Amino acid sequence: MSVLGFDHLQLAAPRGCEEAARAFYGGLLAMQELPKPAAIRGRGGVWFRAGAQELHIGVEEPFSPARKAHPGFVVSDLDVIRARLLEAGHEPEDNAAIEGVRRLFVHDPFGNRLELRQSS
Repeated sequence: MSVLGFDHLQLAAPRGCEEAARAFYGGLLAMQELPKPAAIRGRGGVWFRAGAQELHIGVEEPFSPARKAHPGFVVSDLDVIRARLLEAGHEPEDNAAIEGVRRLFVHDPFGNRLELRQSS
C-alpha cells in the first residue's frame, strides 16, 4: 500500500464565494472550472482543474482563512501571473528563501495563502 498522489485539495471560503473564486482562480490564474456533481452543488463552492489535479473551493461556516498552510502551484510564467495579480489589486510577495526557486506568495480573495512557483 502506498499513496500514489493527490487527487484534489480543498480551500475554504465563505458562503457566496463563487463569483470571486471564478474571477480569481478561473480568470487571473486561468484554471479550468469543473462542474460539481449534482448531489453536492447545493453546498456552494466551485471546483477547478490545476494540471492533473483539482482545486475545490468549499464553503465553510464559520469561515477562517488559511494564513500559513497553503497549496503550492507550479505556473508556466510567474511574471505574467504577477502582473495579472498586481493589475487586479492583489499584492504578490516575492520570496527567494530557496536558492534557485522563483516563487511568490499571494492571498486569494478570501485571505487564503497561496504559493506560486515558476516551472523549471
